[in-house]
Amino acid sequence: MRAAFEPLETESEPESPDQSALRLMLSYVEAECLRIGATEAARHAALAVSNLPDPVSATAAPRPPAPVRPRNARLH
Repeated sequence: MRAAFEPLETESEPESPDQSALRLMLSYVEAECLRIGATEAARHAALAVSNLPDPVSATAAPRPPAPVRPRNARLH
């Protein structure tokens, strides 16, 4: 007989195909909203993606902070 509940997903498990598909769809929605000029809707889609658990942070070491470029610095 099957258990009445399934264990919760832990942070050490890789991202499921459903989570990956949801992340991809929301990214597509965000891009399309930006394309048609619906910036508020694009912001909401981006917020939804940011609320999903990060698949990289669960298995990898923390990333170092991005280098800070001084203001008014020349790029080339």
